[in-house]
Amino acid sequence: MSFLENIREALRSIRGNLLRTILTALIVSIGLMALVGILTAIDAMRHSLGDTFASLGANSFEMRAKGYNNRSRRGGVADKQYPGISYLQASLYKKELTQREPAAIVGVSASISGATEAKANGQKTNPNMQVVAGDENYLRIQSYALSQGRTFSPAELQNGANVVVIGEEIKNKLYPNQNPVGKYLYALGRRFQVVGMFEKSGSTMGGSGADRLLLVPLETGNQLPRQGALTYDVKTATGNAQGLHYLQDQATGVMRAVRHDRLGQEDSFEVESSDSASKTLDEVAGKMQAGGGLIAFITLLGASIALMNIMLVSVTERTREIGIRKALGATARQIRQQFLLEAIVICVLGGSLGIVLGIAMGNASALFIGSASFLIPWVWIGVGLTICITVGLIAGSYPAGKAAALDPIESLRYE
Repeated sequence: MSFLENIREALRSIRGNLLRTILTALIVSIGLMALVGILTAIDAMRHSLGDTFASLGANSFEMRAKGYNNRSRRGGVADKQYPGISYLQASLYKKELTQREPAAIVGVSASISGATEAKANGQKTNPNMQVVAGDENYLRIQSYALSQGRTFSPAELQNGANVVVIGEEIKNKLYPNQNPVGKYLYALGRRFQVVGMFEKSGSTMGGSGADRLLLVPLETGNQLPRQGALTYDVKTATGNAQGLHYLQDQATGVMRAVRHDRLGQEDSFEVESSDSASKTLDEVAGKMQAGGGLIAFITLLGASIALMNIMLVSVTERTREIGIRKALGATARQIRQQFLLEAIVICVLGGSLGIVLGIAMGNASALFIGSASFLIPWVWIGVGLTICITVGLIAGSYPAGKAAALDPIESLRYE
């Protein structure tokens, strides 16, 4: 019997025991569906979160005063706290760094209030709107886009005009079915003219993005009522990803100078970059993949045991057939090959179905959680098919060896 004839014989045997084949293939497909589904969902979510980090500025870093907003204790001792970054320090840092090479984009902003109520046209928002004061680079460095209107003019930024850019949630509450540009609203005891509106951003890393944001000029924010002195957030970005670490070293030196950190003294600020968050994400995703792979491996182990049991039953049922084949000249090698191919074909059929179901399940799970990415995991498809063939070889080896070792005379006598 040739190799192709063995394949045809395996397919004929599968058709002859169709129900048993379908049940066996389903066992394998469930195992592959678990493996591919879990890993596809993890990859899709990681891809979506990677896009989120990119939208937050993958080639950027942020400067904050060390311990200013951190009240944690280590070993029972409170972390040392330094004064927040002042407006003068932020301005000097921005002026100095933008004159150096490589060219950098520096955005200075300050959170004015995180619990503000905006009013207009007899309507008011929930008291959870965020007011932020930003400079001319704020939108660019935060990767925010406008759906209507414009950003602040140089004169408005310099003079501290009462103008505002609002998020979509604020627009829908105060100006339903209207263009908000040119209209007025009240917030923090002031009357602001709306000059622009952010594009809808939706949920971003547990927040609301720009949907609940009221952005005012930085100089205007300095004039708004507040309980204490403002602390400024300084974010630096570059278009050259390769020069990010060099720029970060330059920025650290400039910030130490404007903060008057003495030689030998630790930095009075900390640098937070998005790549550190991406590394943490990769570590967590790796652990999730390991856990998902373990669960799927256990499922596939059960599938291989079930397949081996069914193949043993098949050998027993076809003992007389094996004897006839040997009597007609089939060798032990050909008999072994026939049963191995039969096991592999069953695994590949079931595995192919499991891979398709796994891709659908994984992407559906990621979509349910909030990822908009549709991912076809070619790597996991290859891994899945390899596993199918491996499971077929392992599960079919013993039954095939048992069939090949049968005595032809005793097999012909088997009833």
